Amino acid sequence: MTFNKINAWVHLWFGIASGIVVVILGITGCILVFEQEIRSISSPWLHASAEGRPLLPPSKLYEAAARALPDKKVSSIWYHGEDHTAHVTLNSDSTIFVDPYTSKVVAMVDHEDFFHIVEEGHFYLWLPKEIGEQIVGWGTFVFFLLLLSGLILWWPKRWNKKNLNQSFKIKWKARFKRLNYDLHNVLGFYSIIVAILLAVTGLMMSFQWFNKGLFWIAGGTDKPRVEAVSDTLNHPQTKMLVQVDRAWHKGINELAEHNPKDIIVSFPEKASEAIYVCTDMFSGTWRDIYLDQHTLEILPASGKKLLDEDAADLIRRVNYGIHVGAIGELPTKIIFFIVSLICASLPITGFYIWWGKKNKKTRLIK
Repeated sequence: MTFNKINAWVHLWFGIASGIVVVILGITGCILVFEQEIRSISSPWLHASAEGRPLLPPSKLYEAAARALPDKKVSSIWYHGEDHTAHVTLNSDSTIFVDPYTSKVVAMVDHEDFFHIVEEGHFYLWLPKEIGEQIVGWGTFVFFLLLLSGLILWWPKRWNKKNLNQSFKIKWKARFKRLNYDLHNVLGFYSIIVAILLAVTGLMMSFQWFNKGLFWIAGGTDKPRVEAVSDTLNHPQTKMLVQVDRAWHKGINELAEHNPKDIIVSFPEKASEAIYVCTDMFSGTWRDIYLDQHTLEILPASGKKLLDEDAADLIRRVNYGIHVGAIGELPTKIIFFIVSLICASLPITGFYIWWGKKNKKTRLIK
């Protein structure tokens, strides 16, 4: 009885304390789940027609971006596969989109768009980064505890027909007060597995101590950090654009196992810098590869192939894909959208339950 009272107290007051944070994270999460799909429809500059033509190498797109913004520095190019424009990353407030078949600059888009604003709400609650990150992180941690305490509260005392109906079914024709209780209690239970996944994956991105703890539980051991550095002793000079083109060809034809034409390549500024190549971008996962700028050999700092990862490293690699619902493509995105919406509703329905009980007690006292 004492444990149940403490658990109910924790669920109530922790829920009230974190309610606004959970509502904001839930609603912004709903929007961000389908960010790419919405952008594809609303942003015509993301599309290009191949018409049987091959993709141009990075050097051509680099030169096009440099001509468009000669005072800006090009750092990388992201090819988004067939029939899509490539976007060029610069030290600028805008992103340049280039047709990868003609090298024509299609659009210059401001970073501060609708989804950027939504992301700032999801990451920082539109507060200064240092403050917002901590509130979001600890709010997510409290939400994780609330899910566990909620499961304990939901658990039927007796597994008879009456209790099972109350725990698993929503009485849609009941009065609003009872309907609200069912929406909180029943929907909370049905969404709990995915909600826990959202909380745990969010905590892995928020706190290093949580990330390292889960990594250790999965059997992982910290490895010494290896710097991705090119050999400048035997190869003091390089034709950077030529080598980046070669690295891009190698990434598409040799390194990539999935979606080979969806690839990112970087442009090193110094002879000692490696060429970064990102491949195997699918289901919210990717592989980071660092190539020696001179020999194009894979450096030890590079990531492994997906099937070569051990359990602990695999958890870290798929964490983002699970959090955004991309791990199973559209079906999981739909599920995560629904669960995120339910999560946003739980503080609201829970507050109404508490408010109703509080007013009832007040009336009884009077």
